[in-house]
Amino acid sequence: MTQELYQKAMKFAGEKHYNQKVPGTNANYLLHISNVVMEVLVASNHDNSFDVNLAVQVAILHDIIEDTDTSFEEIATVFGTEVAKGVLALTKNETLTTKREQMLDSLRRINMLSKEVGLVKLADRITNLQEPPKHWNQEKIKNYLEEATIIASELSEKNKYLNQRLLEKIESYKKFLD
Repeated sequence: MTQELYQKAMKFAGEKHYNQKVPGTNANYLLHISNVVMEVLVASNHDNSFDVNLAVQVAILHDIIEDTDTSFEEIATVFGTEVAKGVLALTKNETLTTKREQMLDSLRRINMLSKEVGLVKLADRITNLQEPPKHWNQEKIKNYLEEATIIASELSEKNKYLNQRLLEKIESYKKFLD
């Protein structure tokens, strides 16, 4: 059941991300996580052809390997291998040199899994395309916008509603470029 899975995953994420803030704010990181989940849940109202339980768990845990000391094995033990594989695909491979290589590698791995993982990535980027942190320069904003465009293109078949939302957010985000 979605509510129980949500509560279990959110408690786990809250404990793991306990001291993390949303970049550029004083907000607890659970704000970002809940926004990603909200995008997934709204998408399920527009298209019920995906496993909302899987998508919600992956959405809640999507940054947990990357940002905490949580391992793939721990996620697999607590939430199952399918959830753990989704989270791992959404995790940047830090051994790759550039951010672009890391993103393309993650997109490749996402596309090898079920559409639920891809729609979480769409929801994540939608949520992140808000006003950029004050310390970002124009080059960083431009690169982030280019990444979002690649994500929309590479994951366009994962969820029509979320892809359209991402394209709209990309268009709106252009106002932050000089």
